[in-house]
Amino acid sequence: MAPAGSANLPWVEKYRPQALSELVSHRDILSTVQRFISEDRLPHLLLYGPPGTGKTSTILACARQLYREREFGSMVLELNASDDRGIDIVRGPILSFASTRTIFKKGFKLVILDEADAMTQDAQNALRRVIEKFTENTRFCLICNYLSKIIPALQSRCTRFRFGPLTPELMVPRLQHVIQEEGVDVTEDGMKALVTLSSGDMRRALNILQSTSMAFGKVTEENVYTCTGHPLKSDIANILDWMLNLDFSSAYRKIMELKTLKGLALQDILTEIHLFVHRVDFPPSIRIQLLIKLADIEYRLAAGTSEKIQLSSLIAAFQVTRDLVAAEA
Repeated sequence: MAPAGSANLPWVEKYRPQALSELVSHRDILSTVQRFISEDRLPHLLLYGPPGTGKTSTILACARQLYREREFGSMVLELNASDDRGIDIVRGPILSFASTRTIFKKGFKLVILDEADAMTQDAQNALRRVIEKFTENTRFCLICNYLSKIIPALQSRCTRFRFGPLTPELMVPRLQHVIQEEGVDVTEDGMKALVTLSSGDMRRALNILQSTSMAFGKVTEENVYTCTGHPLKSDIANILDWMLNLDFSSAYRKIMELKTLKGLALQDILTEIHLFVHRVDFPPSIRIQLLIKLADIEYRLAAGTSEKIQLSSLIAAFQVTRDLVAAEA
C-alpha cells in the first residue's frame, strides 16, 4: 500500500512493501523469518542474491514488526555501502551501538549492513569479533549480492537465505497493482517486455515502468525497448539477416546506421544475437565455432576495445559461418 503524502516519490520507494505479509516472493524464507520473530529466536542473518529481489525490504519489514516507530532510531542501526565502512566504522559506531545495552526495553538491537560485500577484508574480520562478543543484546543482518565476497568466518556465524530472481508469475500481479494505482496505460506486449527486460529484478521493472510511462504516456513493447535503449526483436532479426545475406561492406554500413540511429550498444546486440544463434538451425560443429567467436568478442568488449572493430569481427564471424554452411550444403 502506498503511504500517504508520497506523490512525488519514485515508485520503487512509494510501493516498497512495509510488512512481511506484503512481500510477494520467497514465501518459504518469509515464513521461516516470521517464525524466528514470533518465537523470539532471531539469529544473525545473511541475505544474498541479485538486486531487486526483496532482501532489504524483508529485513526492514522485520524491523518494523519488531520495534515500534519511536524505538526504531535507538534499536536499529542501518549502514549502506554509501556510508564509509572500513575497519574504523566497525570499531567505532557499530561497536558502540552493539555494546550499549537498552534500559527499560527488553529484546535485542538490530544492526543492518546493506551491501556487505563492499566491506573490506579487515572490516569483515573485525566484525567477526563484534558479532561474537555482543550476541546476547544485538543481532546482525548482512545483505549482499555476492556471497563469495563475504569471508567464510562471517558466513558461518549467520543463517543464510538466498533470494533468487523473481518469477514472472510473482512480478505481474505486483506490477498490475502499481499500474492500477497510478492509472498507467499498459498493453499486453508492454507488460511482457517489462518482465523480460527486468529479468527477475522488481526494482528494475518498476523503474522501467515509471520512466516509460512518463516519457511516452503509453507503455507498449516498442516504447519500453526504446526507453531502455535495448534493441528491438525486429532490429536483431534485421541485423542477423544482413550479416548472413549481404556482403561485408553493406552489412557493416547498415548495422552502423542502425546503431547510430537508435543508440544501440554492441554488448546488447551481442546478448540478443546469442539467443538467436541457439534458435537458428546451424550444424553443431559450425554453431560451436560461432559461439566461441561470440564469447571472444564479448570478452574483448568488456576489456574496453573499439566497438567498430568488434562489430567488424562479429560480421566476419557470421560471414565465415555462412560460407561454411554453404560449403557443407
